[in-house]
This record gives sequence, C-alpha cells and structure tokens, in this order.
Amino acid sequence: MATASSSTAPDSSSNFGIIIESNPLSSRLSELGIKSWPKWGCPPGKYTLKFDAEETCYLLKGKVKVTPKGSSEFVEFGAGDLVIIPKGLSCTWDVSVAVDKYYKFDST
Repeated sequence: MATASSSTAPDSSSNFGIIIESNPLSSRLSELGIKSWPKWGCPPGKYTLKFDAEETCYLLKGKVKVTPKGSSEFVEFGAGDLVIIPKGLSCTWDVSVAVDKYYKFDST
C-alpha cells in the first residue's frame, strides 16, 4: 500500500510556513542584530494581515494566535519567540496579550 507524503514538516514548530524558534540563545539574537531592528507593538485585538515580504520578528512581550486565511487551524507564539513568517501569507492575528516586537522584512 502506498502512503502519501505528509504535508507537515517533521518539526512540529513549523506550520503554514511559519517557523518558530522558542527562546533562542542571546548569541543568536546578537548575530541577527535584532536590537538594531525597528520595533512594533499593538494592543489586544484581531488584525487581518497580508505579508508582502518575509518577516522575521522577535517578541519581547505578547501572545498571538495566527490563523491563515481559509483555515480553521492556527499557530501560537509569544514572548521569547523568534518567528519567521513567509512572504504571501494572508492571516488573522488574534492578539490576547499586547505585542511588543523587533521585526525585519526580507529585502529580496
């Protein structure tokens, strides 16, 4: 019997192309130059977003549930997580705890 290949990556922290690195080492954050990135924050609420470029962000505060457009599944991340969001993702951010983050868009 043939088995279909699974569409989910073996790394359970990667969903819908969103990559979550929990509590990265401070050396990793320094290597990325995170403290030189712009900061952004928002209060709790629901936000409809479309990413026209890949975004890498590091959450200082907050808790977010991301639901891709047309999906009933979601991905959660929060304070202390380094997150990569793929270009082209349309989603809803359900922010339960106000977000404060460093972010950078891929310039390619």
